Amino acid sequence: MSALAGQHDTDVDALGPYTHLWQDPGLPARWVLWNTPEGTLVFDTEINCPVFIDDEPVLGRVLHRMRRAGAPESRDYPGRPCS
Repeated sequence: MSALAGQHDTDVDALGPYTHLWQDPGLPARWVLWNTPEGTLVFDTEINCPVFIDDEPVLGRVLHRMRRAGAPESRDYPGRPCS
């Protein structure tokens, strides 16, 4: 088995729970990228809060795939006002 195939298997295992984040973002997009002073977060506009991904390498790959899929990205708060 090649190293590339091994990396693909690792990506599938690690990224599997997050594949919905870059699949068919829809209009308006449910998952967007929010650039904060602390870093870039995946934000779920339906539940109005960030998606917690605590593994930095996985987060980096998720962000890359979301950007490649055309997910909206902004520095502005992407959610609706909290009540």
